[in-house]
Amino acid sequence: MDTVEGKQWTVRVHITEDGDETRARAVLSGRDTSSVAGTGVAHRNPDDPPAPEVGDELAACRALEDLAARLRDLAADGAGRPPAPARAWSVD
Repeated sequence: MDTVEGKQWTVRVHITEDGDETRARAVLSGRDTSSVAGTGVAHRNPDDPPAPEVGDELAACRALEDLAARLRDLAADGAGRPPAPARAWSVD
């Protein structure tokens, strides 16, 4: 019978606020000795009422999306594939 080895990775999200700007950094650790990080930013529209939790959620979401993209690129690189193209909106 084969033994299944469990692994645990931990993601910590660090959030800072400065006025109407919220920044988040998501750090994945537990992969041997290395870590991978993603960042995200949210800005409150001056016409919107203050709601710090919304800025926290948006910045954290964007940091986790960035982290996921970086992790996907690392996996593609390890598998010998080119990284996926960056996604962006273009305005013409």
